[in-house]
Amino acid sequence: MPCELCNADNEQILYENQHLRIILVEDSNYPGFCRVIWKQHIKEMTDLSPEDRQHLFDWVLRTEQALRTVLNPDKINLATLGNAVPHLHWHVIARFTDDAHFPSPIWAAPRRKAPRAAPEGLAQNLSRLLNAS
Repeated sequence: MPCELCNADNEQILYENQHLRIILVEDSNYPGFCRVIWKQHIKEMTDLSPEDRQHLFDWVLRTEQALRTVLNPDKINLATLGNAVPHLHWHVIARFTDDAHFPSPIWAAPRRKAPRAAPEGLAQNLSRLLNAS
């Protein structure tokens, strides 16, 4: 079965280097939902060298900071699951107390209807901050 993270189409790439790419996920409930995807197809953080682990986690934190700067969320969620797609990636998700699932994870049952419109220029502002890092 092909890997959707290796062979992704129509991604909105915010930043990319030789090891990873950061994308803005299309989710109308969570306009501040990013993924930091390791390009090499591996499953776990411990499959990386210590230097590559540090590089990846540094970009996870840079993504968190960019989301905090642009969106001023109430909370940031960081997750690395990979159960459905065993390709190393991190979810970096801006959360707000009025979002559909708060305070539960976004994968839980929704508590309310709360679609949140993306602010004007969200992708451009995130990309600018990440590329300036």
